Amino acid sequence: MQVDVLNIEGKKTGRTVELPEEIFGIEPNDHVIYLAVKQYQGAQRQGTHKVKTRMEVHGSSKKLHKQKGTGGARKGNLRNPLYKGGGTIFGPKPHKYDIKLNRKVKDLAKMSALAYKAKENAIVVLEDVKMEKPKTSVFTGMLKNLELSNKKTLFVIPEYNDNLYLSLRNVPAVSGTLLSDLNTYDIINANVLVLTESAAKIFSEDIAEA
Repeated sequence: MQVDVLNIEGKKTGRTVELPEEIFGIEPNDHVIYLAVKQYQGAQRQGTHKVKTRMEVHGSSKKLHKQKGTGGARKGNLRNPLYKGGGTIFGPKPHKYDIKLNRKVKDLAKMSALAYKAKENAIVVLEDVKMEKPKTSVFTGMLKNLELSNKKTLFVIPEYNDNLYLSLRNVPAVSGTLLSDLNTYDIINANVLVLTESAAKIFSEDIAEA
């Protein structure tokens, strides 16, 4: 799959990058994408929710009145869940939401997400961006040239670039990630995937080494 490399003005540089069919041309598997997204979102949850049971709330443990002979219902103590301030029945307890996925399943999910972006023509390959200093206005101007101003965009770079990160972090609907940290949720959550030229070439190199 040949993709033109664009410059920061949004024009073709005359260079192309080969995105391997083994990754970007596969038939997407929706179920593994669902599992990978579920794992990612589950890992973001703290799982610290907690309510007190009748054994943990404050209040007297003395029986309110004798069992029989009052003409009323049987009552235990003030910690009864039916009373205001009493304990909660079957309330949430702290637990983790993590689920385990095999490495091959996670890799297939990521490739499936990339394949969807390729089918939607939602992948842009941009020449390596070199910024001498952080400048959000320069970055937003580049987005305008690429016609991405109003789209949720994910920038993928091969290594950390401090100036680029500081320039994009305040732009709404734009996020950046290292290629090594790329995950299925981030890909699916973005409307457009922007790969720098160096990052795009790594895909082909990985296939060649495999």
